[in-house]
Amino acid sequence: MCLALPGRILSITHQPPAVEPVEPPDLSGGGDPLWRVAEVDFGGVRQAVSLACLPQARVGDQVLVHVGLALSIVAEDEP
Repeated sequence: MCLALPGRILSITHQPPAVEPVEPPDLSGGGDPLWRVAEVDFGGVRQAVSLACLPQARVGDQVLVHVGLALSIVAEDEP
């Protein structure tokens, strides 16, 4: 059984690994989506979360997070 918690994306940054790549990556498209990291708010607790599985995620989206990885975008309820 797994537990995923909902949280809201506050900001998104691009954090490639600290190791120097053999060939420079092509960053013309804004960088590799694999290295996108979001600051996510979980009811007052903020945590860095990988967006590697959600290249379409944007600031303000609510996402389900399991062990530091955003797995899906949660649709907001209409009032």
